[in-house]
Amino acid sequence: MKPQLSAETIAEAVERAGLSPLTVDVVERFCAYFELLNRWNARLSLTAIRAPDEILRWHFVECIFCAQSLPAGIATLLDYGSGAGFPGLPIALCRPEIRVTLGESQGKKAAFLREAVRSLGISAEVHGGRVEAMAAGRLFDAVSLRAVDKMQAAVEGAADRVGVRGWLIVLAGAGDVQLPEGFIGHEIAIPGSERRVIVEARRTHVPRGTPL
Repeated sequence: MKPQLSAETIAEAVERAGLSPLTVDVVERFCAYFELLNRWNARLSLTAIRAPDEILRWHFVECIFCAQSLPAGIATLLDYGSGAGFPGLPIALCRPEIRVTLGESQGKKAAFLREAVRSLGISAEVHGGRVEAMAAGRLFDAVSLRAVDKMQAAVEGAADRVGVRGWLIVLAGAGDVQLPEGFIGHEIAIPGSERRVIVEARRTHVPRGTPL
C-alpha cells in the first residue's frame, strides 16, 4: 500500500504547531505535493525522509512556519538550491502574493520542480542552473536556503542575490550559520523542534555596484 497523507492530518498538524490555519485548497495541494514527491522519490532521491508523518513534521510544517514568519514587504523570493522544493514550494503555496523563483542546478531535480509547479498550479519560476549564472544584477527581496550542501558557502553565495534592504532566510540548526558581512539578524525557534531555527537576516548596507 502506498504511503498517504490526508488533508485532515495536515490540518491537524498545522493546528498543533500553533500556525495559522490553511485554506482547504492549500491543504489539498499539500496532499498532491506529497503524492508527487512520493512518486518521484521512487526513482530519484529527492529526500531521505519518506515516512508520511516525518515528511509532514520535518518538511511541510517547518516550511509552512517559515512561509508564515516571513518579514513584511517581500514581493520576490529566490529559493537557493531548492532540491525537492523546500521551503520554496510551501512558500509559493502559502504566500501566492510572493513571486517565487526555485533555483536548482541538478537537472532531474529541476525537472521535478517544473512538474510540481505545473501540477500544483503554482505561479513560480524554475531556474534550472547555478544561481551564479543568473543575469548579473538580478536581485530579490529575499533568498531562502534549507538543507543545501556546504551551507556556509551557500549562505555567502545566496547573500549576493539579496537586494537593497532585502532578507536572507536560512533554515538550520541554532548557531550553525554565520551571517555574511553587511547582514544583521535573529533566530526564530521552529515549533516542535529542539534546535531547529529560522535565521532572518536583513542586509544593512548597499553592496558596491548594486543598481539603485
